[in-house]
Amino acid sequence: MFKKLFRVGSVTAMMPRYRVNCSTMTFLVILQGAAVVLFCSWYVQLSPCDPPPSNAKVHVLLLSSWRSGSSFMGQVFSQHPSVFYLMEPGWHVWTKLQKNGARALRMAVRDLLRSLFQCDFSVMESYLPENHNVSSLFMWSHSRALCSPPVCPLTPRDQFSNQTLCLEKCGAEGLQSVEQACNSYSHVVYKDVRLFELESLYPLLQDPNLDLRIIHLVRDPRAVVRSREESARAFVSDNAIVLEQKRIKEAEVQYQVMQEICRSHVRINERAILKPPPFLKGRYKLVRYEDMARNPLQEINAMYQFVGLEMTTQLATWIYQVTHGKGKGSVKEAFKITSRSATNVSQAWRTMLPHNKVRRIQEVCKGAMSLLGYRTVNTEKEQKRLDIDLLVPREPYQFSWLPDKTQHPNNS
Repeated sequence: MFKKLFRVGSVTAMMPRYRVNCSTMTFLVILQGAAVVLFCSWYVQLSPCDPPPSNAKVHVLLLSSWRSGSSFMGQVFSQHPSVFYLMEPGWHVWTKLQKNGARALRMAVRDLLRSLFQCDFSVMESYLPENHNVSSLFMWSHSRALCSPPVCPLTPRDQFSNQTLCLEKCGAEGLQSVEQACNSYSHVVYKDVRLFELESLYPLLQDPNLDLRIIHLVRDPRAVVRSREESARAFVSDNAIVLEQKRIKEAEVQYQVMQEICRSHVRINERAILKPPPFLKGRYKLVRYEDMARNPLQEINAMYQFVGLEMTTQLATWIYQVTHGKGKGSVKEAFKITSRSATNVSQAWRTMLPHNKVRRIQEVCKGAMSLLGYRTVNTEKEQKRLDIDLLVPREPYQFSWLPDKTQHPNNS
């Protein structure tokens, strides 16, 4: 009995004694609850990747500028059997409200994209003629989805569309069929060349109903100017909007426009890479047209992985054929996807653009060329020596963040 009491007493003696009154306990409970609330609030705001929406639909914006190879990239997605694609829906905003400048129109373009990404085409009522149908949509025949059921019976989803046949046999349906089609695909992809910064897209990136990925396509500005000159009349209205309706000497317009385009590439890339908001992580990828021209299958496969698409044998064959044709493409083919030598197209400016123009473009786009990896040329002889490589090799971490749920490809 004594031993038993001794042991109990020893244990009791060894245990420290604390006296906590009721008010102290209440305070501690309240403090703990407040800490949990603050932590949850902090986590929601700073969590780098929001969970994908419940419908698991992926939304992709091909962000580029005119004559940068964006039409080809659009077809790379349009011809995929899992993709609903539209080419430049922002065109409708700029055409309807063309007396304004680009800054005033960016929110209207953003709001249009938000509705269209959710397959709500009623927003188009404000921009289309009264008696409209599918053929009222800008470049509608470039979309395989609009040449396929349920919009048009012409092209089965697992086959490539023919733009000429689509123009002849499709386009008379109403926009309800377009909404129906949009809702039936796992990926919704739109191309836009009319947004000059990322900030206006932040509400879309934070929208819980959207899983938005941004592919930013850039091209050597010297090659862009060479291509724009072939279709100069098509850009008169857009040039005025880019330049905020300012009166500028005709000879200076193309250089001023290129300066704005180059500045936009810098703004977008620096915002996405140097100081990205948490919700942008895993949502942005930069692609240089020249890299795609040199290694089309490798680069396109990396883009597919970025948005969660799979390369098919049929697509790989089509991509190879389109990028390994002969010649550089004619003026009549400026807005068409035909079989050409992608490498020759990317280098055409070096033999066709006068050196004095090249020097001027390099002056107005110096910062963008340095950031994006385009070497300048100092003489006409250097410009025309095609054995001199003007493309700076890129490092993956400098140009893209891949989503956490996809594996980082070795070739991106």
